[in-house]
Formats: sequence, structure tokens, C-alpha cells
Amino acid sequence: MRPSGRLHLGHHHGVLKSWVRLQHEYDCFFCIVDWHALTTDYAQVDKLQQHVMDMAIDWLAAGVSPSSATLFVQSHVPEHAELHLLLSMICPLGWLERVPSYKEQLERATGEGLSTYGFLGYPLLQAADILLYRAGQVPVGADQLPHIEFAREVARRFNHLYGSEPDFELKAEAAIGKLGKKVGKLYRNLRRAYQEQGDAEALETARALLKEQSNLTLGDQERLFGYLDGDGKVILAEPQPLLGDFARIPGLDGQKMSKSRDNAIYLRDSETEVEEKLRRMPTDPARVHRDDPGEPQRCPVWSLHQLYSNDECMHWALEGCRSASIGCLDCKSALCSSIQRELAPLQQRAIDYEGSPELVRSILAEGAEHARDEARETLADVRRAMGLNNR
Repeated sequence: MRPSGRLHLGHHHGVLKSWVRLQHEYDCFFCIVDWHALTTDYAQVDKLQQHVMDMAIDWLAAGVSPSSATLFVQSHVPEHAELHLLLSMICPLGWLERVPSYKEQLERATGEGLSTYGFLGYPLLQAADILLYRAGQVPVGADQLPHIEFAREVARRFNHLYGSEPDFELKAEAAIGKLGKKVGKLYRNLRRAYQEQGDAEALETARALLKEQSNLTLGDQERLFGYLDGDGKVILAEPQPLLGDFARIPGLDGQKMSKSRDNAIYLRDSETEVEEKLRRMPTDPARVHRDDPGEPQRCPVWSLHQLYSNDECMHWALEGCRSASIGCLDCKSALCSSIQRELAPLQQRAIDYEGSPELVRSILAEGAEHARDEARETLADVRRAMGLNNR
């Protein structure tokens, strides 16, 4: 996530709640990408360090735990930059120019000085962020799918150019042994059917079989995929998108909540600030007067009720709006209480972390060390494949 200031309700429901769940299901790496912030805001760096600290505090307060996941700052792991450099040697320029978000942002940012290599190359840096950890899955929204596909294409090209490994067959045979007698025999039969008879169905069956094997490391799984069709080891794993149910949180103007639109409620806003912001929020345009009945489905306030209020409160707001027995300010006041009820424990944890900045820095430093351990292993394979193993 790019550090651009404190996080808001859109981040909480769109990303952080998902991360809190995923950290107990996967080996997760959560990275504050400060170099990515420089690709567009390279001239405004005075608040970057504070934004990094604010983001770390908001993550921790929301429940992202250093005991369950790896939290770190991108620039604290220089291996990201090295892999980005090495991948830039093989990435065709046209691949970067055709990324949809590059064209869109460039058109919107006329006069903002984005004709830089950093801005053009940020999808490749993002690909390096992912490929460095041989990530099997990346939690994203649908708008990020082109970036994941770009990372897959880069990995595919790298593997095509450099996909060989010393003692590959011995390591692949050892990996088959880990499958167990029955599954290992089935894998061998399917591999033979494909390689000797060109049976495409056998190839697909074997690939599906490997995806079901939870006892294999990602490295062994990639070896066995390569062993099927004779391509050799896959050095950089092709990541898969992990699409979640990313809620679109309405902002104070009814549009998507966003800092750039100045329509956000922030996770650390006080109850007074939340109440004042909600007072300005538009409601059903049909409710011109207090006694005019309204329709909650036309009101952005109702969308927030559905996220934060309990069934009793939602029923009260629904019936009260349609019968005009409550006013819009009554409805907003109840919503404010519901939001504050959820944010109160988060805000208390944030206060604790705000008072212990050294603890936050220590968490990020430990996360960076763990990330570097993982990253070094990948880079050792990448350097070796590219003929740079003379250290």
C-alpha cells in the first residue's frame, strides 16, 4: 500500500479487514511501498516519513499483527530495487507503455511532470515486489488484475530465458517422492502419457493434481510443473490474483471514499469530527422537507448504515425514513454512534502505538529482516540464472 497519509473507512473495509483474515490463512507479506509514492509525488517528500509511520500505526490498530504476518517498509529491503533493475534488462518497453493505468494517469496528470522513468516503470517495480517473495497469490481488487497479469508475463519471460537449474531432474525426482506412493505413481503415469503420446488431457490432469498437494513447497511444486513439459525449473513463480469481496465505500459526497476527493472519514477521526462530517453528507434528494418520506436505497447514508449498524438500528432507519417519522439528522446521529462503536477499540490501539513510536519502528525493522531473508534466496537464484553468481 502506498503511504499517502492516514487511512480511512474505505481502506478498512476494502483492504484491512481482508488482510486481518488472510494473515491467519497464509504466510503474508504486507509492504508499505514508499518508493512507489515517489513515482508520482517525488517533489513532495517532506511528509513521507510521517505518512509511513501513520500507515504502520493504522495497520497495527486495525489488527494486522506482526506475530501473524510480515510488516515492513519497501525501501528497507534493497533487494526490491535490485530485482527491479535485473528485470528491467528483459522487460520490453512496449509492455510498460500498454499498462492501462499508465495511460489513464498520464492523461489525467497533464502538467504534473510524470514523464519520468520511475512513473513508466512502476508496474515493473510492483512486479518485483511480488516476484521477490515468489508469491502464490496476491489479494487485489478487479482494477489491479492487469498489474498481476503483467507480473505473470514478466515471470514467464524470465523463466523462458533462464529456466534451468543444476541437478534439476534429481530435485524433481525427490519432489515426486514427497507426493506419496499413490499420488507419485499417478503423476509419473500422467507425465509419461503427455511426453510420449502428447496427451493434453493428461497434462491438465497432472497440473490439477499438483495444485491439490498442500504438502509441497512452492519451489517443489514449480519444479514438478516444469518436469511435466520439460521446461525446467520455474525460477520466478507466476502469481495468481486473490480476488476478494472488496466493498465500495461511499464517501461524504456519495462518490467512492478517497483522500483525493476530500470525502473521507478517517480511522482516527474523533467522534466530533465524524459527526460533523456526516452532517454535511447528502441524503435522498426527495426529502426536501422534514415530513417528506424518503427512500434509503437512494441515500449514501444508508450504505454506511448497512456496514456499521445492527439489524435493529437499520430497521429503525429504514422504516423511519420511508414514513418520515425520523429526520435525516436523526438518522445520521444513529450512524455516528454505530461507526464510533466499531472504531473505538481501533482508536485506543492507535493511541497506544502513537505513544510508542520505537515499538512501531522495531516491528517494521524485524519485518524487514524477515523479508530480506526471503528476498535473498530469490535473488541468489536470479543472479545465478543471469550469470551474476561471482560473489
